Amino acid sequence: MAQHRSWLLVSLFLTDVLFLEAAKILTIATMGGSHYRVMNQVSQILQDHGYNVTNLLHENVPFQDFEKEKLSYEVITWRPPEDQEKEFHNRLYLLVEELFNESPQFDYFQSSTPPRFNHHTLVKVYKYFADLCSHLLSRKDIMDSLRNKNFDLVFLDAAEPCVFLIAEKLEKQFVAFLPTQFSSMDFGLPSPLSYVPVFGSRLTDQMDFWGRVKNFLMFFDFSMKQRQIFSQYDATIQEHFAEGSRPVLSDLLLKAELWFVNSDFAFEFARPLLPNTVYVGGLMDKPARPIPQDLEDFITTFGDSGFVLVALGSVATTYQTKEFIKEMNSAFARLPQGVLWTVKDEHWPKDVRMAKNVKIMDWLPQADLLAHPRICLFVTHGGMNSIMEAIQHGVPMVGIPFFVDQPENVVLIEAKRIGVSVQVENLKAETFALTLKEVIENKRYKSAAMTARAIRRSHPLTPSQRLVGWIDHILQTGGGAHLKPHGFQQPWHVQHLLDVLLFLLGLTLATLWLLKKVLGWLLKPLCVARKEKKA
Repeated sequence: MAQHRSWLLVSLFLTDVLFLEAAKILTIATMGGSHYRVMNQVSQILQDHGYNVTNLLHENVPFQDFEKEKLSYEVITWRPPEDQEKEFHNRLYLLVEELFNESPQFDYFQSSTPPRFNHHTLVKVYKYFADLCSHLLSRKDIMDSLRNKNFDLVFLDAAEPCVFLIAEKLEKQFVAFLPTQFSSMDFGLPSPLSYVPVFGSRLTDQMDFWGRVKNFLMFFDFSMKQRQIFSQYDATIQEHFAEGSRPVLSDLLLKAELWFVNSDFAFEFARPLLPNTVYVGGLMDKPARPIPQDLEDFITTFGDSGFVLVALGSVATTYQTKEFIKEMNSAFARLPQGVLWTVKDEHWPKDVRMAKNVKIMDWLPQADLLAHPRICLFVTHGGMNSIMEAIQHGVPMVGIPFFVDQPENVVLIEAKRIGVSVQVENLKAETFALTLKEVIENKRYKSAAMTARAIRRSHPLTPSQRLVGWIDHILQTGGGAHLKPHGFQQPWHVQHLLDVLLFLLGLTLATLWLLKKVLGWLLKPLCVARKEKKA
């Protein structure tokens, strides 16, 4: 009997292993930049753990090193016809200019006017993505190829809503990956407004009365903006889904079997979570490699003073104006540390003399430099991947946010006391240098960064192990219905007990009305007797 049971367990184990090895997963990210990098890493992790992974990728990948990598998973590329692609590219170029309130004649390196984030233009950017999405959904060759592969699961980057429509069109279960912090998208998490800041509010979890008032009002503003963005896809949905089966984007978010979030307990404010919500911040972590010898030689010249790493992301690096570079360079010249800074040679103003302690490069091995024992400070734009890498190595930060989620991220940097923020429009050499020195010399920032590092590293499982473990769970159990509350299926008025409140209000009013009638009936003889007595 015992032997039979042992063979049964072995056969079940082998069945699970064979099933998981054979499981086919489609990964999709329709936005470029860091989104492609993360999805590449996710695809590679899943492929390395025995899955059969296919990645749907726009052919115009903006990073050369991505193309040079030897990928072990399959990639299906797509692009619009040449004339349409040129039209799409020109539209996006003009929208990016408009997003930052720049005219076509704007000179990135001569103007001293900082760009301002514009939500109205952001909505038009999503309209651009919706039109691109419509083209992709109309590509019968691509969609038929994806259907024929009969995927077991789709893994989506939730930054752009088109991915949900692709999964719905394929009629496949999917899990979603949120590349930013929780508050940037409403996908059904309980969010008590008394201590969960609304995205865009720039509040912490410790709000006073007026902070709670602001947070309450910002909730309606955020909801309206999300509806505006989703509405840009209405025409795409009408074109590609039959009447009667047209999905609602906000409902599709609730259909995700799991939500993986690119953050960590070491960084986020504590808040209510659902069982289908998993932190996987740090997926990009890799063992530190030795840095190139020229960088090591540069760092060595500053001895125990160490060095500062400055990396502001691809978009911000393009934005660096002459005035911005001048002020930054002047501030760095006042430091005893060396400064490694990602700036392209052609972007450096010819009439600005580079400080002796500054070395600029087109590209720097950011993760390896953050792991270097002599790093003192990381000056960052506040992108989530960069923050996770800095926390992984216990490096304090100065955040210079530019747009989207970055201002919210640097609020968390300050709230966790692992650094401070500086607004672009307020950046002046003298005060910026004082800020840098404060974060470098005040040990409380390094101490807080090391505390965050300890929290980040003390998880029983690595981000990759959590990712793969939960994917295994979803595939073995046939989905994540058991992880989602029934409230996802309730109408909003039922979920928020409005029907109950209306019933109780009606019952209370009816009771008061009845009580009034009864009292009137009981008191009527007394009133009559009193009138007769007076008469």
